[in-house]
Amino acid sequence: MLAIYKKELRSYFINPIGYIYTGIFLAVAALICCFTTYLSSSYDVSVYFVYMMYAFVILIPLLTMRLFAEERKLRTEQLLLTAPVTITGMVMGKFLAALTLFASTLLVSCINFLPLAVIADAERSGATYEYYHTGIVAGELVGCLVSLLLLGAAFIAIGTFISALTENQLAAAVITIAVIFGMIGLSMLNNLIDAYWLRTIISWVSVYSRFGNFTNGLFDFAAIFYYASICFVFIFLTIRVYEKRRWG
Repeated sequence: MLAIYKKELRSYFINPIGYIYTGIFLAVAALICCFTTYLSSSYDVSVYFVYMMYAFVILIPLLTMRLFAEERKLRTEQLLLTAPVTITGMVMGKFLAALTLFASTLLVSCINFLPLAVIADAERSGATYEYYHTGIVAGELVGCLVSLLLLGAAFIAIGTFISALTENQLAAAVITIAVIFGMIGLSMLNNLIDAYWLRTIISWVSVYSRFGNFTNGLFDFAAIFYYASICFVFIFLTIRVYEKRRWG
């Protein structure tokens, strides 16, 4: 698995896709941070993370579309299947490589909040008592960051599975966009549905509704289990796809 992980992580920067993804991610994060905090004169970072979640609709497919689709297109898939590595190790290596790049870029994007901390310190120095609580709430920031990492991991697992189903990278990207948009968009249906029981079901399966507690600095263990379950299910399905191909 480690060899696959290193190879896949290195390939992101041999090909331009790694630089394209990182550049777009950081540019989008900077723009969203600018409009949701600096221009609106707000220290509430939860709005920033909500918009970043919607940005994942485009960003995550850029990261996952080539994972397996490229192997099939270049006819190198058989080399993977006959390599001295388990199917589980192969899938996990690719998944963890994509997750590492995603998590690293997300953490780097947190530099956007440094000016807010500097501004808050300047406002607090010599200010009256009412300003001593001005600034970013650390619990809210950490909670939102953890929730985005978990959500990103779940979406990467979905994109990995979809990439394993086709050799066309564009098709993998479009299908992943549609699936992620559908999962996020489920929460929007609650405002249009009168049936309480149906709203409850939609709220339970919606990835957006699980995000709320994290924005308040609360670690929702049920949400953590939910995101981890999505990762497990789609990684398991990807493993099954390749087990079938190896022995089929």
